[in-house]
Amino acid sequence: MKIAVTSASGQLGSAIVRQLVKEIGSENVIGIARTPAKATHLGIEVRKGDYNDRSEFDQALQGVDRVMLLSGMDAPDQRIQQHRNVIEAAKLNGVQKIVYTSIVGAEENTAFSPVVQSNRQTEQDVRESGLQWVIGRNGIYIEPDLEYLDNYIKEGEIRNCAGEGKCAYTSRGELGYAYAQMLLNHEHNGQIYNLVGEPITQAQLADLMNQVFGTKLKFHSIPIEDYLEERKAELGEFIGTVIAGIYEGIRNGVNDVPSDFERAAGRSHKSALEMIKAFQNSLKH
Repeated sequence: MKIAVTSASGQLGSAIVRQLVKEIGSENVIGIARTPAKATHLGIEVRKGDYNDRSEFDQALQGVDRVMLLSGMDAPDQRIQQHRNVIEAAKLNGVQKIVYTSIVGAEENTAFSPVVQSNRQTEQDVRESGLQWVIGRNGIYIEPDLEYLDNYIKEGEIRNCAGEGKCAYTSRGELGYAYAQMLLNHEHNGQIYNLVGEPITQAQLADLMNQVFGTKLKFHSIPIEDYLEERKAELGEFIGTVIAGIYEGIRNGVNDVPSDFERAAGRSHKSALEMIKAFQNSLKH
């Protein structure tokens, strides 16, 4: 059985590949990347595949039994056709099963909603593909907050517009494990899973980071409009708007959802404290 993973050079793609290699061996895993040289470190066959180029996927998915489709990173209006290029190439090549990384979030009323809407459209396309399918709706990754730790320390606080809202964080490592099981096991076919951990507030996140890293961070909630302007100034119009929309969603409760992780992965999700400690340990190696 050959399983192909798109966007294999990215952090989530790499996490899924590594877990699959543990489960079924490197000879049965194929990475697909826009720039294959960026995925050679994974120790598997890597094929070229740009989401914008249908013909590349017609080639890349030859001889593949199951495909792991990772959501693209371009603007929402571009992603739908990009994902369709992979779905259609999978059908052409006789791929049996497709697993898709969607996302938890509000379909309306936040600046992040257009991204969620595009994911929901691809979910529909996957369900209507005629292939066996499984969909995971990813929670917010905890790693970006941890990678931003030095900035938080300089500022003495975690500052965003999430208020008292709770976010059920996950991590790329946890998702890598869950997606491998979803690819390999038939009982997941036809399921949509919320792949999230325990819901925590931003104040709790600050406390946990303090506990692990010995910091003295506080959480400071600011108005949505102020945070949006701040993020756009630092990150640019598109990414800044998306990030502000994510925290607006947390404030509105859209990331406080029940978890299906244990059903998908066959084990419980790591706690937020465990994920933060795992990140700390990764820095030492």
